[in-house]
Amino acid sequence: MFATPLGDGAELRPLEPWQAREFLAHMDRARTLVDEHIRFAQLVTDLPSARAVLTSYAERQAADGGRILGIWLDSTLVGGVLFPAFDAEAGTCEVGCWLEPAGTGRGLVTRAARTIIDWAVRERGIHRVEWLVSTGNGPSIRVAQRLGMTREGVLRENYPHRGKRQDTEIWSVLAPDWRR
Repeated sequence: MFATPLGDGAELRPLEPWQAREFLAHMDRARTLVDEHIRFAQLVTDLPSARAVLTSYAERQAADGGRILGIWLDSTLVGGVLFPAFDAEAGTCEVGCWLEPAGTGRGLVTRAARTIIDWAVRERGIHRVEWLVSTGNGPSIRVAQRLGMTREGVLRENYPHRGKRQDTEIWSVLAPDWRR
């Protein structure tokens, strides 16, 4: 229900607390790949933590401050996209993503991100969409490039991860550029 086709047997759907068991199974498959660059997989280690993450996004969505959507490929959850931050009043948001190995190399994240960015800009009036990515995350950087985003700079050693401070690239697209 409420699915947006992404092509090639994939679809984008809301990811909700009642899907915590499926989300946990997916994170168990995705953990190694996801944990390489972000802490997201570290937050989901058992059923209560999976439910807590999904509940926090349901609460953000209810407050119009974020949301999370899953990417299903042939009826299996393989990744997702999210708005970790969404401020309609200021006209800004951040888009993020994650994917398990079974979903890589298919363009799923690019198509899903394009879908939610288009919604944010066209339906919600967002003016600035940001994409924050570890400088070592080549696949995510390539998604930002395919989305037509501009690399604005690097936040040096701003993100502690796995015992080391990481650099974060800031990419963005503005509404007038997106509409073109």
